[in-house]
Amino acid sequence: MPRRPRIQLAGLPQHLVQRGVNREPCFFADEDYQCYLHWLFKSAVDWQCEVHAYVLMTNHVHLLVTPKTNDGLGKLMQSVGRRYVQYVNRFYKRSGTLWEGRFKSSLVQTENYFLLCQRYIELNPVRACMVQDPAQYHWSSYRHHALGHTDTRLHSHVQYLALGRDTETRQAAYRDLFRSALEEKALDDIRLALQQGQTVGSEKFKEAMSIASGVRRTQSRRGRPVKVANDVIEKLDQTDFGF
Repeated sequence: MPRRPRIQLAGLPQHLVQRGVNREPCFFADEDYQCYLHWLFKSAVDWQCEVHAYVLMTNHVHLLVTPKTNDGLGKLMQSVGRRYVQYVNRFYKRSGTLWEGRFKSSLVQTENYFLLCQRYIELNPVRACMVQDPAQYHWSSYRHHALGHTDTRLHSHVQYLALGRDTETRQAAYRDLFRSALEEKALDDIRLALQQGQTVGSEKFKEAMSIASGVRRTQSRRGRPVKVANDVIEKLDQTDFGF
């Protein structure tokens, strides 16, 4: 079966996930997490990508990244993936692959969905019952955004910056977002979009991104496919989506 093409559009944030082969561990000691982050941010500079958020779990990673070029994400993940695998194989005297096939990615609508996705990423350790509070987990960007443990390698997105005029106000507003749990529908939408390589956002935005990228949407729920009428397509062609 041919690989489904990715939606790759420069200047728009993407949620990326890469898992260890057979869901096996990718990180074995603190030094491993540090090495991965070092190569992640170095590769991000090399391939013109801005990393907004991340979490490194035991057997997978989640990233929120905006590429400045259409092929930036692929180059970024290839670069950091190869470097990290070489490090692990040499240090732990192993051989073979570490990652489970291609990384998964999902385009994220900036308005209404960017911070939702960022919360999803940074709450992973809580959902996995590894910690009770995201601040207790060292290998995520939460403490940068919420507690002022500044990491100058991260690029704060405009949606995050809009939470407050100064750093303290912004961090307090961000912490407030975590006082309520993510709704199950939001969780399902984010997971489904990743699984299908699709877009997280409104229906209007999804259609616009499908047209802009030339990648056909897949059906989002089980059931018979929905037929799109010609008049709807013509209306979309005539709509200014502001991108």
